This record gives sequence, structure tokens and C-alpha cells, in this order.
Amino acid sequence: MKTSYFLGWQEYEKNPYDQVRNPTGIIQMGLAENQLSFDLIESWLEKNPEPAGFKSHGESYLESSLCSKIIMAFLLSRMCKHFTYYNLSTSRFHVRNKRKQSQLRSNKLVLTAGATSANETLMFCIADPGEAFLLPLRTTPEN
Repeated sequence: MKTSYFLGWQEYEKNPYDQVRNPTGIIQMGLAENQLSFDLIESWLEKNPEPAGFKSHGESYLESSLCSKIIMAFLLSRMCKHFTYYNLSTSRFHVRNKRKQSQLRSNKLVLTAGATSANETLMFCIADPGEAFLLPLRTTPEN
């Protein structure tokens, strides 16, 4: 039996949104990362490879097959600076409001986007290489 989650993905793959070619298509909102402006970022980086650090000795890295991975790595590296500030602010807020009843170190704070990613992060920290966790739980209500 297929779940509504996978049926939704199938419908999206049949009819993806494109501003020019398919303006009535489906926009996939079930992704963990925001890809709505990915095309804008790609076009800006193609026009401005020097400030982004994607051009070396006159040769652009954007023409390689690893273009999207490089762009995502670039974006994630820029986001890390903001997460560090966020972690520090969150830990200060926590300590101030708990009246120093507990210590929260900003370098130990992990920001996740939902329970699934929090669970994955926790399992990654707990498990040793080669170990696995078996959880006897449904992943969707339809299962």
C-alpha cells in the first residue's frame, strides 16, 4: 500500500512547477531544505563567481558536474556563521531565564528542523560506526 506521502511525491514528479514552462505545476513543500530560490542563487553565482570563490585562475568551478554540491556547500558554510550566533543567543537566553539553574553551552547546542532530523542527529551522536538502531514504529499514519 502506498502512503499519501509517496503518492504526493509521484504527483509532483509528474507535474513539477516551473515559472515559465509549467506555471500551474506542483510546488514540492515536503523537502528538508528550501529549494524555491535555488535557480536564483545558481544564476547569481554564474554571473558573480569571483566574490563567491568559485573561480580560480580564470576557470569557473560552476561548469563542473559538481556545481549543485559546491553551491550547497557554500550556502551551508555561510549559514554556519548565523547558527553560531543563534546558538550563543539561545544559550544566553536559557541561562538568563532559568536563573542559572542549569548551564547550556552554546558549542553543544544543535539546531534541527523537526523531530526527524533531531532523531537522526541524536542517533548519529549515540551510535558507533557499524551500529544500527531498530525502532518498531510506524513512519506515517498510513503504514
